[in-house]
Parts: sequence; structure tokens; C-alpha cells
Amino acid sequence: MSDLAPYPLAVLARRMLRELDAHQSIFDLPARKFVLGDPRRDLSVRFHGHSVATPFGPAAGPNTQLAQNIVLAWLAGGRVMELKTVQINDRLTIPRPCIDMQTVGYNVEWSQELTLEESLEEYVKAAMLIRILEASGRLALAPGFGRTVFDMSVGYDLAGIRSERVQAFIRGMMDATPVLERLRRELPVELGPLRDLDFPARLSDTLTLSTFHGCPPHEIEAMVGHLMHEHGLACVVKLNPTLLGATEVRRLLHDALGYAELRIPGDAFEKDTTWEQAAAFMDRLEGTARSLGLDVGVKFSNTLIVENHRRFFPASERVMYLSGPPLHVLAMHLVQRLRRSFGDRFPVSFSAGIERANFPDAVALGLVPVTVCTDLLKTGGYARGAGYFEELARRMDAVGATTVDAFIVRAYGEAGPADVTAAKLRNTDLYVARATGEPRYRAASHRKVPKKIGRRLKLFDCLTCDKCIPVCPNDANFSFRMPSTPEVPLGEARQIANFADFCNDCGNCDVFCPEDGGPYVLKPRLFVSRERWLKDAPRDAILVERDAMTGRFDGVVVRVGVGDAVGDDPRAQVLRRLREALLDPGELNYLSEFLRSEGAG
Repeated sequence: MSDLAPYPLAVLARRMLRELDAHQSIFDLPARKFVLGDPRRDLSVRFHGHSVATPFGPAAGPNTQLAQNIVLAWLAGGRVMELKTVQINDRLTIPRPCIDMQTVGYNVEWSQELTLEESLEEYVKAAMLIRILEASGRLALAPGFGRTVFDMSVGYDLAGIRSERVQAFIRGMMDATPVLERLRRELPVELGPLRDLDFPARLSDTLTLSTFHGCPPHEIEAMVGHLMHEHGLACVVKLNPTLLGATEVRRLLHDALGYAELRIPGDAFEKDTTWEQAAAFMDRLEGTARSLGLDVGVKFSNTLIVENHRRFFPASERVMYLSGPPLHVLAMHLVQRLRRSFGDRFPVSFSAGIERANFPDAVALGLVPVTVCTDLLKTGGYARGAGYFEELARRMDAVGATTVDAFIVRAYGEAGPADVTAAKLRNTDLYVARATGEPRYRAASHRKVPKKIGRRLKLFDCLTCDKCIPVCPNDANFSFRMPSTPEVPLGEARQIANFADFCNDCGNCDVFCPEDGGPYVLKPRLFVSRERWLKDAPRDAILVERDAMTGRFDGVVVRVGVGDAVGDDPRAQVLRRLREALLDPGELNYLSEFLRSEGAG
């Protein structure tokens, strides 16, 4: 079973604050990696009429699906939350594994893995948790550094967007009062006045439209028109890298960057919108937006469809979707083409191969927001966000800039234009020329895969390098202390486990684990829901309940109640020792907090 199970707000809130007080971390992200702002620099930007504290954010994807993901992205400095795309078909079967970060970045995962109703509730929970953190006084936020926008995303066709359930989702994002008040009643009493905060009922009034590869241009225009007319939403249109045309895409991908192994299906360019078609409908949509007092912008870019030439994904997957460094160059060429055609008329959202080194450059081009997915799935996970801001601060200090506008003007030399708009256009041309020739984006720089040591994982004991913990976007993997005993002898003081309710078998932890087999497969897989544990059969897994632990080992089910004698059965001994370790008063994990809330000892 690889679907996700949202967690109760009360348990998330309790764990979040207890963990911060006891361990100086939140959802396993150390406080030293929180991005809390610096009063010496104003990083604020405008996004569809809203002032947000930074231009950074998580891209719509695995980092913006569950409430804790969004909180982690906020702690990493994200202030434009590009929420996971939702659609009417919310019961998809997604291939597993679905994310391959061995080299550049590929996926076969798309759209939300929750129902529309669950997605709305997760976004409300995330907004409430962020507000609780801000008001708790536990974070040393710089003045104004909490200003955040939730940008919803829907797809993938007009019929789906017009459906009643998607319409209800959009209305719920624009006025979440019923969900918010129901969740408020779930908050634990010990939060005191934090339960009565002025939580935002209007979660979002901006939207990024996501479309299928091959979506007809007239349908894209109709979807945006519907969203603006019917809901009064400021819209961003996410466009595909195929807009560059077959000749230019292949020239950049194969000749300039050296990714000769990547093959784009022949019909991709035939089905996708052309540059001329996109330019025409954006011109018309600008007029529509102005007549309604709204904004319309573009986002570069969607992933690039390529043939599946690797063995990572199931053989049933004929194509996969490219992200990371090569997409960065393609998307930057699209930014340049847009600005050469339209100047600075359209705000540009950007997500393609952003990392620490190029984040300041994207800011210098005036791109808002600059969102990240691929890089946050690499070693360090959300903690990588702190490095983005360190690099931006270094670059701003080097040119004496204390605001984003000043940085745009000065980023590429004092001889640049004093006008911000002119500087954006100049910077775009300079950066695109530089990036196209930079070795960091070429295939030769991305051939090395994460190191493996030739040893297979077991239920207990491993290198305990903890790499698998931050690379999970859902925070499903965790470590805990488990002393060695004669009954369950161990070689390491800390062990790794997987909270299966948050694990969607994406496979990312397996990529970065130095040992073979995958932590999400071979480490203790723990459920708190009997229904989900039963559905997960026949895989090995452990059900953790208030009064018992029940394990499934090679098809054999073993149950150990709290007061039961375990005898000589090694499986029963493992269950007893696991329970003692996980519920030790010094441990803080999703299981311990859930069971404590249920009254477990």
C-alpha cells in the first residue's frame, strides 16, 4: 500500500511544539537550518498584489502535499507555497517507485495522491500550524518575515475544473471557514490561547494552472478565462519546455549540454502548444485580466517528457519527465524568449533546476516566485533551503544591495541600468548566455550516482548515516534509540524506521541510502491504522496500537499485547523491544505522539 494518510492536526501541533522545545527541531529539521530572516536585508517581493517575505518557495509536487511538508518548506524560507496540483481524477494508481534523483531528476509522478477534500484539509492544517508557530514566540522571526502566500494549483482540463468537486475545492481555498473551525476544535487544550488565533480563512486567491502535455491551446485559454471570470483568481499559466520547438530543444539538450541519451517522443512537439499559440493567448488573457482587475502571468516550466531509457521505473512506463539541471537551461531560454517578445509585461514564476548556486541569479532576473522541487529531494532535503539564503546574502552583500530591487539593478555590475525593468531584461540575456555554457548544467557533471557500499539493509543496524531521513519529502523515515539486549542484539545505538502512513513508496530514500534494498522496504514499517496495515498485506509491516504491537513477518502474523509474555519467539521479542524503544519518554516521533494522544503508556 503506497497511498498517504493525513495526520490529525492535534498530533501534528503537539509534536511540532514539543519537539521544538525538547530537541530544537521541527519534524526532524534542526533549528539551525530554519530561515528566519535578517533585519539587515529586505527580501520581500510582490506576487499578484501580495507582499511576501521572500521570493522562494517549494514547487507544486511532493514537497507541498501533506501539512508537515508545507511547514517544513516554510521553515526553510519558503513564502510562496505552490501547492500540489489537484484534479477531479483523485484516485490515480501511480507507479512505484516514481522519483529518480540518481543523476539529474526524473519522475513518473503527477497530481495529488490525496482526495480533493483531503487536500483542502491538509492546506488548511498547514496554514494553521504556520500561524501557531508564528504566534508561539518560539521562533526569532525578523519583522515581517512571516508574510506568506498559498498559491493553489488545479488541472488538467476544462471539464475537470468545471466539475462540482473541483469548484468546491477552489471555493474552500478562498473561504476555508467551515474546515478551519472544525479543525480549531481539534487543537489540544494545552495550546491555550493559540487555539483562538485569527487563523486565515482565505487561504488563497491566486492559482497556477497545470495542463497535460499536449493540452490544446484553446483549452488552456478557456481554463484561465473560466478561473478569472468565475472565481476572480489571479492566474499563472504553467507552460512546457517544448515551446522552444523541436530544433531548439534538441540543440540545447544534445549539442550544448551533452544529454545525448535523452530522446523526446516524436509526437510531443506535434501535440503541445507552439510558441506562437502561447504568445497569442497570453496577449488575449492579459486583456481579460485587466478588464477584471486581475493579474495573469506565466510559469517556466513544466517538466520535459522523455522516453524512459533507464531501469529505475517500472518497465510499464514508456515515458518519464525530466527536471533538474538540463531543464534549468531550457526554461531560462523560455524566459529570455518571453521577455524579448513582451518585455516585462508578464510576471514570471520559475521552477527548473534551482539550487544554491543559481538561486541568486533567478532572483536577479526578477522571477517571482523561484520555486524548487528536485534539489529539495537531494541529500539534506529541506535543510538545503538555508544555503540558498546564505548564497543570496553573500551575493547581495557583494554589491551593497539590501533589497531585491537593488540587487536586480546591481547584480551583474554597476554599469547596468538603474531602472529595475531594464535591469531584468539585461540580466536575462547575460545570465542565459552564461548558463548555457556553464559546466554545472552539462551531462558530464551529472553522471556520478550516489555511492553504494555493496551491503544489503536489514531490519536493524545500518550505517545510520541518516541520509534517508531528510530526503523524504513527507518526513516518513526517522531514527530512534534502541539499546541492545540479549534477546535483540544490536550493533548500533540508533535505528531507522519508516512511518508507513506518510510513505508513498516514491523510492527517493533508496537512491541516497549507501546500502541496498531501500529503507522504505526493509526497515521497520510502522502503521497506526489497522485498516491500512491490513491493506498493506502481504508486505512485512508492524501495527502499533494503544494496547498491542502486531507484526507481519514473511506472512506470519504475531501479536504482543502490553502485558503479554513473549517467550522465546524472536519476532515477539522484536515487537516488545520496538514498542519500548518507540514509546520511551525521551523519544519524539509520530507514533509516540499519536499513541500518547490515545492514552497509550
